[in-house]
Amino acid sequence: MKIEKIINNNVVSALDADGTEIVVMGKGIGYHVKHGMEVPRDKVEKIFRLDNPGIVSKFRNLLAQMPLEHLQISSEIIDYARNVLNKKLNHNIYLTLTDHINFSIERYRKKMMFTNPLIREVKNFYREEYLVGEYAVALIDRKLGIRFPADEAASIALHIVNAEYNIKMRDTIDITNLIQEVMGIIREYFHIELDENSLSYERLITHLRFLAGRIYCRELSDGANLEFSRMISEMYPEEYRCSLKIRDYIQEKYEHYVTDEEVSYLAVHIKRVHV
Repeated sequence: MKIEKIINNNVVSALDADGTEIVVMGKGIGYHVKHGMEVPRDKVEKIFRLDNPGIVSKFRNLLAQMPLEHLQISSEIIDYARNVLNKKLNHNIYLTLTDHINFSIERYRKKMMFTNPLIREVKNFYREEYLVGEYAVALIDRKLGIRFPADEAASIALHIVNAEYNIKMRDTIDITNLIQEVMGIIREYFHIELDENSLSYERLITHLRFLAGRIYCRELSDGANLEFSRMISEMYPEEYRCSLKIRDYIQEKYEHYVTDEEVSYLAVHIKRVHV
């Protein structure tokens, strides 16, 4: 790895064997080195590979103006999330989450903390990611003595979800709102309160998360299984009608197409959740 640019004493950008620009972190790694020199491997703590040169440039600019410990905390949170969730996270989370944590710390010190209006939905729909957010808040408290409110755990959880879906934060928030609205339609249609601690509820939320993710990533299959749809509509007529109502709502408000097969699977989950 040859040094491309010295960002500060603890971070440099470099070119790997393929000529791809990477960001390398390590205490003192940028001290007494110059452009074109080999990266001192004994000082390498972490190598960051992001998606494209534009993202790498933004990451470099961010790191040039923030303390090393903020990057270390963000990196530790991301590593923890990968291990406990066992999911692939888009590499760009190193930019987005590090920027968020750095900005949150700055706001905290200026006594400008914001509330998160989606905290209840995040705790309910993204339980595992929210636990990662709680870990992150505890880690920041332990490392920096900063005690963030639960709202910050929810905000960090949304960044994790965003990296799972590999979509924009605005879309992640829309997905969260979509799930909330769909659950509202089910409650109103059947005039019931749902048991949020039940396994069926958890399965329905998981299904809606995947459905919403496929919708926003444009991954819905066009293949129609008419026999399956007919069978579900006959077995669970009310649930199927509720599912059609949800389909119409999604198509009208979000302008996203929902296949007949998706409607049928949704009906099955609705049946389970209100038995």
